[in-house]
Amino acid sequence: MRLTGQASLGMGVIVSALLVTASAAQGPGRWTSAAPMPEARTEVAVSEVRGKVYVVGGFGGSRPLFEFDPDMNQWKVRAPLPLALHHAGAAAVGGKLYVVGGYAGRWSPVDGVFEYDPAADRWRERARMPTARGALAVGVIDGKIHAIGGVGIGGRNTGAHEVYDPAGDRWTQVAPLPTPRDHLAVGVVAGRLYAIGGRVDGSYARNLQTNEGYDPSTDRWRRRAPLPTARSGIAAAVLDGKIFVFGGEAPTGTFNQVEAYDPTTDAWTAWAPMPTARHGLGAAAVGGRIFVVSGGPSPGGSYSALNEVFTPR
Repeated sequence: MRLTGQASLGMGVIVSALLVTASAAQGPGRWTSAAPMPEARTEVAVSEVRGKVYVVGGFGGSRPLFEFDPDMNQWKVRAPLPLALHHAGAAAVGGKLYVVGGYAGRWSPVDGVFEYDPAADRWRERARMPTARGALAVGVIDGKIHAIGGVGIGGRNTGAHEVYDPAGDRWTQVAPLPTPRDHLAVGVVAGRLYAIGGRVDGSYARNLQTNEGYDPSTDRWRRRAPLPTARSGIAAAVLDGKIFVFGGEAPTGTFNQVEAYDPTTDAWTAWAPMPTARHGLGAAAVGGRIFVVSGGPSPGGSYSALNEVFTPR
């Protein structure tokens, strides 16, 4: 089903969300199951690095780093994160994993940046982010990590858009996110970044459909077709030039929706829903498949060790 979002509220807030079941909104693509994580978690940070999926952080003061090999369908426990975090961002540059921001303890935003080298199984701390924040989203353009939005000190949204250059170990500030929000997702296609969904000041009763695109060549944002289903606590992965958005939560439950955004047409399509609705999950694309891991099946602090695999083709 093709969705353009023309009848949606766009930048507006949806206070009461309608959760669609798998039977109500079938679509293309198929789901299978892979080996579950060694430990149940939620509010994780996930990234692909050289064909493997890394899961770090999560509720409960989690430090262990888990590495999943899709070819072997096996998990390994790797060197623990130096600081226990949840609601952090994760991205890969140059064969290394970077963990950015997040919350320490219960809800204390941090500005820390940690670099993990899979070859050495070793972490090191890097230059701190200018704005401490949790529940942010990150994306990579031309080898640089863009840290977008989140909740800062004081529990309010920030529109901070700060760019980390691993080669120089330095940060720069660029055009801020027009709609400050948290628990959003980011996807990068053809050198442009898209900030999708999220919520206002940490409240999943105030979920957003907002989709804003950033062009680094002009340092400008532009409003794009809104996410058809207002939701937050979502995950996103890019495959075949599309940004696939998974899951989320609202006061009335969790989402199983899978909706994909095509920047070339500025339109959304609905795909086969997730077998297990959840939020606080992560997603990473490897070899034509998207691995959707962890997350809470019910709103708030629920957990899972799920590893469900989506194949669009």
